[in-house]
Amino acid sequence: MATLLLELAMTRIFSVVFYYHFAFLAISIALFGLGAGGVFSYVVAAQRGTLFAKLGRLSLINAVVPIASLYFILTRGTELSNTTLAAVYFFSALPFFLAGAIVSLAISETIERVDRVYFFDLAGAAGGCLLLIPLLNNVGGPNTVMAAAVLFAAGASVWYNLDGNRTSRAASVAFALALVALVVLNAKQHWIDVRYAKGQELANEMMVKWNTFSRIAVVKEKSGGQIQIVIDADASTGIFDFPLEALSPGQKENLTLQGPSFPYQMRPGAKTLIIGPGGGWDVARAVTLGSRDITGVEINPIIANNVMRGEMAWMSKGLYKRPGIKIEVEDGRSFVRRSTEKYTVLQATLVDTWASTAAGAFALSENNLYTTDAFFDYLSHLNDDGVLAITRWGFEPPRESVRLLTLAREALAQLGQHEPWKHVMVVREGSKQELEGWGARDTVLISRKPFTDDDLNRAERFISDARLQTVYLPTTGATNAFGQALRAKDLDAWLENYPFDVSPVDDNRPFFFYTVQPRDLWEFITAMNKDSADYKINRAVPMLFSLVGVSLLATLIILALPPIVLGTKLPREKGVLQFLMYFLCIGVGYILIQVALIQKFVLFLGHPTYALTVIVFSMLVSSGLGSAMSGRFIGNNDGKLMRALAAVTALVIILAIVAAKVTGALVGLPLSVKALLTIALIAPAGFMMGMPFPQGLARLEKFHHPSVRWAWSLNAASSVLGSGGAIFLAIYLGLRETLLVGGLLYLGALIVVKTTQRIRSEHVA
Repeated sequence: MATLLLELAMTRIFSVVFYYHFAFLAISIALFGLGAGGVFSYVVAAQRGTLFAKLGRLSLINAVVPIASLYFILTRGTELSNTTLAAVYFFSALPFFLAGAIVSLAISETIERVDRVYFFDLAGAAGGCLLLIPLLNNVGGPNTVMAAAVLFAAGASVWYNLDGNRTSRAASVAFALALVALVVLNAKQHWIDVRYAKGQELANEMMVKWNTFSRIAVVKEKSGGQIQIVIDADASTGIFDFPLEALSPGQKENLTLQGPSFPYQMRPGAKTLIIGPGGGWDVARAVTLGSRDITGVEINPIIANNVMRGEMAWMSKGLYKRPGIKIEVEDGRSFVRRSTEKYTVLQATLVDTWASTAAGAFALSENNLYTTDAFFDYLSHLNDDGVLAITRWGFEPPRESVRLLTLAREALAQLGQHEPWKHVMVVREGSKQELEGWGARDTVLISRKPFTDDDLNRAERFISDARLQTVYLPTTGATNAFGQALRAKDLDAWLENYPFDVSPVDDNRPFFFYTVQPRDLWEFITAMNKDSADYKINRAVPMLFSLVGVSLLATLIILALPPIVLGTKLPREKGVLQFLMYFLCIGVGYILIQVALIQKFVLFLGHPTYALTVIVFSMLVSSGLGSAMSGRFIGNNDGKLMRALAAVTALVIILAIVAAKVTGALVGLPLSVKALLTIALIAPAGFMMGMPFPQGLARLEKFHHPSVRWAWSLNAASSVLGSGGAIFLAIYLGLRETLLVGGLLYLGALIVVKTTQRIRSEHVA
C-alpha cells in the first residue's frame, strides 16, 4: 500500500518540479528500485536475526527515506543539470529499493504460500491506489509522500509485534503518530513544499491546490498585474477579470477582435459549447457577442469549482455564475459523446496542459481532443449552420494547425462531405517574431456544411476589422500548406513529403502534439535547438528515447546485481535459463496491458483520474484474487497453467477488439454504472493475469531454488523495460497494438512452460 501510494505521488511531484515527461520516469525509478531491492533481500536474509525483526528494521528506515528523498528533490533550486537529474534518480529510487527488499523478503520466506502472500501484496497496492485520490485532493503532493512514510512506520509496528518486540513496536507506533502530526502541520505551514519548478523559483502564488492530475496555482504576474491560473508550474490560462456590463473600448476590442472571437462574429448569439474554458475568456467572448446559452466543459475541478465558482470567483466577477452559463466538470470528449444536444459553435482554444496524470506522463486527457474520432463527434453535434473553432499555435511551416485540417478532412469524409476545402477557414493572429519564436495563434473554423457566400463576406469584414492575417479561405490560400492539405488528391503522398508529421491521428494513436517525421528522429534528437518551440512541443521524442535508454541501463544494473552482490552467475543447468524467460514475458506483458487500458478508458470514464483509479484498482484486486485461487485452480498441473496463459491471451485480444465498441455505445451511462462495466470488462483478464507469477515462482523453487533471485531480477527488469516500451509502442503502433503485444507475451510464457515441461518434471522426480 505504501509503495504504490509513494510511486503514484512521485509521478505528480516529478510532473510539477521537472516536466511532465519525467513523471513517467518515476514509474521506471520505482520498478528499478523494487528490482534492485529484491536482490538485496537475499543479503538481508543471510544476516543474523529473526525474519520479523529484519522486516521491522527495514520498514522503520523506510519511514524516513521517502521524506529525505522528497526534501532532496524539492530543494534542487534552479539547476537542472544531468548530474542533478542523476542524483534525483538515485535518491528517488532509495525508498523503492528498501520496499523491494521488504516485499521480496516476505514472499521468498513464505514461498510455500506464495499465492496467498501475493494476494495480500496486490490487495495492499489496490488500497494505495484508492488512498491516492483523497490524499492528493486534501493535503497535496508532498504530504501524500509523507503519508506513505506513515504507512511504512505502521508496517514496522506490525513486524515488531510479530517479533514480540514491544519496545520497538511502541517506538514504531510513536514515530507513525509523529509523522501524522508532521503531515497535518506541513499541510498548514508548508515547511516541505514545492518552491522551485522547471528551473524557476515560484513566486506570487495567491492560492495552491493539488489533485491527481495537476497542481493549480493562482498567480499574479509582476508585469501588468494579470492574474493567471498556472497548471503544474508551466501551462497557464488567464482569468477574465473585467466587468462585462462596463467594458472600456479597449477591453471590448480585446474580446471581440481576436482570433478566438472569429466563430462568434460568424455566428453571433450562437448556442455554444466551450471545451476547456479555463479562466473564462472564451465564455466572455460568447456573452459579449450575444450568446445566451453557453456550456463550458472544464476537466479540472479545481479550476471550475475552487477558482472560478468558489473562493476565488470574485476575481472573474462571478462570470461562471451568470444566467445562461452552465459549467460541467468532465473530459470534453466524454461530454460531447454522451450529449444529445446540438450546438452552433463548438470551441477549444489552446487546450493543452503539459501535465501528467498520476498514472504517468503520456496518459494525457487533452490528446483525445484532437483525433479524427473526436472531430467526427464534434461535427456530429453541430447544427447545419454550426462551426467547430479550434485555436492552436501557428508556425512556418505550420504543424499543429495544419494537422487540424487533415483531421477535419477525414472526419468530414465520414459524414459524407467530400469537398473539405469548402468547409474550412483559417486566420492568424501574431507578429512575424511570434511566428518564428513560440508561435502565433491560428484559429481554424470547420463548418458542418460548406461555407456560403454570405459567410465569406462576413469573414472578410471581420479579418479586416480585427487586422488579422488571412491564412486560408475557400477562395484564397489554395497553394499554401493549408490549401494543399485540403485539396491534395493523394493525401498520403503529400503527407510523406511534408517536413513535419501532420498525418491524421485517431483514438488508437492519440498523440497529436508529436510532429517529428520518423525519418527525422535522429536529427531532431541530436541537432534540434533546445530553446525552440518545436523542441518543447516535441520534447517527448528525445525524452522517450532517453527513457528507453535509462530503462535499458536500469535493466542491465538489475541483472548485474546478483553476480556483484550475491556472487552468483546465471544458472547453466539445462532448461533453467530458458524457464527464466517466462518471468520476462509476464513482466513486460502485464505492464503493457495496464498502460494501454488506462489510456483507452479515459474517454469512457470521462476523466483520467477515474481511468487510473478504476483500471489499476480492478487489475490489482482481480489479479490478487487470481493469485489467491491459483493454487487451487492450477497447483502442480502444467497443463492448467498453460490453459491459464492461453486464456490471458484470448481475453486480452477480445478486450482489444470489443472495448472501443462497447465503451463508445454505452458512454451515456451514469459514471457508477460505467465504472462497474469497466471492472466487469477487465476483471476476467486481470484474474487470469494474477495466476502466472506465483505459480511460475513455485515451479522455479522446486526446479532450481537459487534461480528464484534471478526471477525477481528479471521480472523487475522486464517491468522497467515494459513501462518505457508501452509508450514507445503506443506512439508508433497504437494502443490497440500495445494491448495485443502484451497479450501475445503471455503466449510466449506458455511456450516457455511447454518447452521446459519435460526437463522440469525429470528434475523434480
